[in-house]
Amino acid sequence: MAKKVLVVDDEKLIVKGIRFSLEQDGMEVDCAYDGEEALKMATENAYDMILLDIMLPKMDGFEVCQQIREFSNMPIVMLTAKGDDMDKILGLEYGADDYITKPFNILEVKARIKAIMRRTAAGQPKQEDSKVIEAGDLRLDCESRRLFILGKEINLTAKEFDLLELLVNNPGKVYGRENLLNLVWGYEYPGDVRTVDVHVRRLREKIESNPSEPKYVHTKWGVGYYYSQN
Repeated sequence: MAKKVLVVDDEKLIVKGIRFSLEQDGMEVDCAYDGEEALKMATENAYDMILLDIMLPKMDGFEVCQQIREFSNMPIVMLTAKGDDMDKILGLEYGADDYITKPFNILEVKARIKAIMRRTAAGQPKQEDSKVIEAGDLRLDCESRRLFILGKEINLTAKEFDLLELLVNNPGKVYGRENLLNLVWGYEYPGDVRTVDVHVRRLREKIESNPSEPKYVHTKWGVGYYYSQN
C-alpha cells in the first residue's frame, strides 16, 4: 500500500517540488497551505508522515503540531527557515519527531522521510515473543504501541515510545545520550544529543507524577539515562 504524506507549506513552489518528488517514489501526497487546513486534513485522514512548515498563515506549525499530538502519534517533521537551535528544539518540545532546515536538498528530505518510516514500520512487529511488556505499574503493548500506567493509557509520540521501550527492555542499564541517539534515532540522524534530553523531559512530564523526582526514567549524572521502578 502506498505511503500517504501530508505536505504543509504556504510556499506553493516548495509544496509542488516536494509533492512531485515524493510521487515519483510512489507515495500518495496531500497538500495544505495554511495551519487550519493542515489540522483539518490531519483530523480527517491517517498519514504515514506530515511535513509541516513552522511559518504558516492562520495557525503556525507549532500550534498545528501540538493540536495533532492531542489525537495522533503520526510522525511529524518540522520544516524551518531558521537555523536557530532553539527553534529546532522547540519543534521537538511541541511533539515533532524531527526537523529539517531550509533551504534543504529534496534528496535529504526523502532520505529522512524514508528513515523515519522504516523505523516506524520496524517498531510495529518487533517483540514477537513478548508483544506486551509488564514492568511494575507500566504495561507496554509493543504491537499497538500503547502505554498504560496503573491501567490508564498515556499518549506518547513514536520517539517517546521507542525511547521508553528500549529502557524498559533493559532495566538498570545506563545508556549514554550518544548511544540513545544512535539506537532510537538511527546512525544517519544529523541531530545532536539535546534531542535526547528534550524527549526524556517530555517523557517524564507524561509518565512521572513528579518529573523532578522520577520513579521510572532516571539520570545517572555524567553518564546517561536508565529505567528502574522505585
